[in-house]
Amino acid sequence: MSTTVKNSLVNLVTWVMVLAFFFPVFWMVLNGFKPESVASSIDPVLFFTPTTEGYELAMDRGMMDYLRNSFIAATVATVICVVLAIPAAYALSLRKVKAVESALSFFISTRFMPVAAVVLPIYMILKNLGGLDNIWVLAIIYASINLPITVWMMRSFLLEVPFEIVEAARVDGAGLFREIVRVVLPIVIPGVAAAALICFIFSWNEYFLATLLTSSEARTTPPFLGSFVDGRGQFLAVLSAAATLAVLPVVAAGWIAQKQLVRGLSMGAVK
Repeated sequence: MSTTVKNSLVNLVTWVMVLAFFFPVFWMVLNGFKPESVASSIDPVLFFTPTTEGYELAMDRGMMDYLRNSFIAATVATVICVVLAIPAAYALSLRKVKAVESALSFFISTRFMPVAAVVLPIYMILKNLGGLDNIWVLAIIYASINLPITVWMMRSFLLEVPFEIVEAARVDGAGLFREIVRVVLPIVIPGVAAAALICFIFSWNEYFLATLLTSSEARTTPPFLGSFVDGRGQFLAVLSAAATLAVLPVVAAGWIAQKQLVRGLSMGAVK
């Protein structure tokens, strides 16, 4: 088989996989513009009269408040993770730290336990401290959950920094803060963007804790989307419209940071 034929087959398989993964998203967006009777029909309908009724119903139910809560929680969690992960990863990569493997194992071991196993103690602690239904508390919990992964990713990026550059900065008299901010960070900015985006997505999509630890004031978008499925049935058109609105911020963030994201992932975070 010639190289041209192999490349053509690879391209064909790639496009088939892309279309297979993209089709559910396309169908969700399409259903968002259908009347409820058409969207809930057993037979798929491609040609219909578009309507914004689903989006209007989602907004009437206060979706902007849930989107705002999700944005606050995800943004605050991402900022906390990045600010704490950079010095931690720096110490575990470019500094001589004893038992690095043990420290890394401890970090990642915190993700081994299912969230369901710790949600009751967290709930009781927050109940006694008056921290239930608080968006800032939820953001801190998200940050603590995503911090180990962020540290692992940032360490992988920092290992790509030539140590000679760090040594030259030290010879020139750079202190620890200047060494990190002025020398190391400009090199790994794409990695920081990649880690921040992944942390943001994980926080934005979290459902379990947002459902159990919030009720009204701090409820985020994922539990809100689940409210469209109840004992009366599944309201597919308005659910699709709300889901489309929910994914737009993540898609926009990925689109804005796509160049940095591609460069960051190629630095060694995903191997």
